[in-house]
Amino acid sequence: MQRMKCIIAYDGTDFSGYQVQPNARTVQGELERVLQRIHKGEAIRVAASGRTDAGVHAKGQVIHFDSPLQIPGENWVKALNALLPDDIHVLHAEPVAKDFHACFNSKRKEYRYRILQTPERDLFRRHYAYHVPVPLNVEAMREAAKHLIGKHDFTSFCASGTSVLDKVRTIYQLDVEPEADELVIRVIGNGFLYQMVRIITGTLIEVGKGKRKPSDVIDLLEAKDRTKVPETAPPQGLYLWRVDYEEAHEISIKP
Repeated sequence: MQRMKCIIAYDGTDFSGYQVQPNARTVQGELERVLQRIHKGEAIRVAASGRTDAGVHAKGQVIHFDSPLQIPGENWVKALNALLPDDIHVLHAEPVAKDFHACFNSKRKEYRYRILQTPERDLFRRHYAYHVPVPLNVEAMREAAKHLIGKHDFTSFCASGTSVLDKVRTIYQLDVEPEADELVIRVIGNGFLYQMVRIITGTLIEVGKGKRKPSDVIDLLEAKDRTKVPETAPPQGLYLWRVDYEEAHEISIKP
């Protein structure tokens, strides 16, 4: 058996998320359907670096699977892309060690969230950015973001009902940057809780609107109470941008 690691991109608009679900179209379901076809009916299970919700996109999701076929990486790319639907694309494939795991071996992930800052909505970007028509105070958002950088208990920024008990995570970078008529929130961390990036984004948007002070984020962290942070940005602006598997020596936690 050969273990293959692939980097894939997908448009999450028409998927019910990444993970296989009964009677629903999912990214994992499409990948496993194509792999089963390549393997002439043999079921091949795919593991990913993490799940994404319905409507969430990926530029650099990482998956792995085991195959008895000895196919070079570039040929896997061609074979998979020839059979996958247009909203999933394999960017890279390579053989890896048998103990590699796309989820458990990841060291850090980068997500980006796009906020459209035009007075009128853009019909053609409605699935790829969250439209906030009022101008946001970028400096206030940046000030609030500073309080989230570092190692914290992010219970207040995790969707309720999650089965994860340890809610301590480390954020290495959290930037708010204008990009043409959009604001891009870029967050890099060692891992993320369910809907954590969307809840952080929703909170920063509230700060940008002047509905919260930047220093309120300190109290929200200390509260460790999800009910204190009701804001959750919608899924369409969120992208899983990159997953890294080496130690992050070049990334230091900002003060």
